[in-house]
Amino acid sequence: MFRFSNFLRDLTTIRKALILSAVLFAGGIAIGWGSDEFEQLLISQLQGLGEMSQELRMSDNPEWSFFVFIFLNNSIKSVLVMLSGILLGVIPFIFLLVNGMVIGFLLKIVQASGESLFDLIVKGLLPHGIIEIPVIVIACGYGLAFGGLVFRSMLASGEKRRGIGTEWRGFWRKLGTASLWVVVLLLVAAIIESTITLWLMS
Repeated sequence: MFRFSNFLRDLTTIRKALILSAVLFAGGIAIGWGSDEFEQLLISQLQGLGEMSQELRMSDNPEWSFFVFIFLNNSIKSVLVMLSGILLGVIPFIFLLVNGMVIGFLLKIVQASGESLFDLIVKGLLPHGIIEIPVIVIACGYGLAFGGLVFRSMLASGEKRRGIGTEWRGFWRKLGTASLWVVVLLLVAAIIESTITLWLMS
């Protein structure tokens, strides 16, 4: 049930939700990069992250502090966003857009400041982001798929309702497997971010 091969195979059953998830995240990046309407919201988000980063750097063991914060923050949010799909997928939808916007706005600020955008991407995002970003997109994809299943259940009647019942049983199994591997992969990403990324960006 919890084998990694099952996790990979299950992803093919929510292809549409995964594509939508990736499009929303990419759209968020584009909005954060090109729009000034959400500037104050995004600045406050980055300021909060900056303050937290400073506190973690001042701790007795910065690497451990960064690891614990990053892992717990990402894993808890990802599992919650998967489960929050029960609210018709609204929260995963917003989560993808906002997180994409923060990244897009950060890239925009770095470019405007004259600093190396290449360094930020290659040193600051790529080492851990190559795992973390796809996993977050997958988690939100499950949240969107959950919302779609809830919506179809509300509209189903008669024979379709019985079919939806079978679909629900299969989805709970997939959600359990996905939750496990999302946490495991985010653990790996947190190790990389709190060591390699932190060293490269220091």
